[in-house]
Amino acid sequence: MPDPHDDLPPIGAPATGALHLAGYTRLSQLGGVPERDLLTLHGVGPKAIRILREALMERGLSFG
Repeated sequence: MPDPHDDLPPIGAPATGALHLAGYTRLSQLGGVPERDLLTLHGVGPKAIRILREALMERGLSFG
């Protein structure tokens, strides 16, 4: 069973949809991914990146 603490945080439907289309369905998958790569996804903006960065930091992870 997947770890519920590894779910993507609430970042809005457009950003979540864009991440899912790109193959990112778990927060841990974003560790090491450059922010600039995620910002190229339609629907992912600075607010989503900030929320994701904070969630990653809480788990000892970071963007690449």
